[in-house]
Amino acid sequence: MQNQDSYICRPNLGLFSVADGAGGHSDGEVASAQVVKLLEEMSETIPPSERLAEVRVRLHAAHNLLLEKGRARIPQVTLATTVIVLMVHGDHFAFLWAGDSRGYLLRDGMLHRLTSDHSLVQELVDSGTITTAEAETHPHSNVITRAVGAGGAELLIDKVRGIAQPGDRLLLCSDGLYKALSSDEMVEIMAQDGDVAEMLVAAALARHARDNITAVVTAFRG
Repeated sequence: MQNQDSYICRPNLGLFSVADGAGGHSDGEVASAQVVKLLEEMSETIPPSERLAEVRVRLHAAHNLLLEKGRARIPQVTLATTVIVLMVHGDHFAFLWAGDSRGYLLRDGMLHRLTSDHSLVQELVDSGTITTAEAETHPHSNVITRAVGAGGAELLIDKVRGIAQPGDRLLLCSDGLYKALSSDEMVEIMAQDGDVAEMLVAAALARHARDNITAVVTAFRG
């Protein structure tokens, strides 16, 4: 299976991100790599107060580039990817995202999902049409409603902010992870010492997960 996920960890900038390419194998990989490339090029000289805005600028730039590349293909294609970005400065953090890659907070043994999927099944759950349990096995659970490189000229990015406490852990992941592991399993693994992200991916792969799996975890020592 070709991995369409890309990720970035730049602790010096407080920048972490996961991008999960959508659509065809090579097209999804191109899209996720484009997003990560632009984020990797962010300068460490950018003041912390301006970094969140710079991330937005770069995500919009990636969106426009992917739209242009897709239109230039013959026949035209959609080069799209989900993205979730975590920005950390001191004990403050913010998630920005488009699509169904998620951000979680582990605090005092409880796992809190901080992001809401941009997906068809999430819309059905929000409208009361189906339950959260039904969404997990819905035949259209892989249909996303927002992505970098898809839709119109304007990219809509959601944001959530928070203040971390000592001992907190933040997780960014593609849908392949949370579709393979239950919340309880994720909590059990995230509470351990060692390379937690690697352990999460290994556990998901042991379930013969059929999707790409990427996880990034950052911890607040206090």
